[in-house]
Amino acid sequence: MPSIANLPKAERDDIQARLKRIEGQARGIQKMVDDGRECVDILNQLAAIKAAVNGLSGELLEAYLLRCMQHPDEFSSPQTAVEEAVKALVRAGR
Repeated sequence: MPSIANLPKAERDDIQARLKRIEGQARGIQKMVDDGRECVDILNQLAAIKAAVNGLSGELLEAYLLRCMQHPDEFSSPQTAVEEAVKALVRAGR
């Protein structure tokens, strides 16, 4: 199975940076709750996190699919490569 380790270092670094930004956003929301901020402000920040996670998921899915298509030999069979790619697409679409 393709691993995140197969991605170029620059791509992995970008993923890490984006995850750290998302983590920072989540901590910011926790502080907003602790501070008793307006519900709509918190909802707006939650929407921003959702958009950030969806964007990162899309990019990682694209990288995964490219690895599947370029290296199907990393799977037990070509059929397994396609099945795993379809599963990843379905999960991402939820």
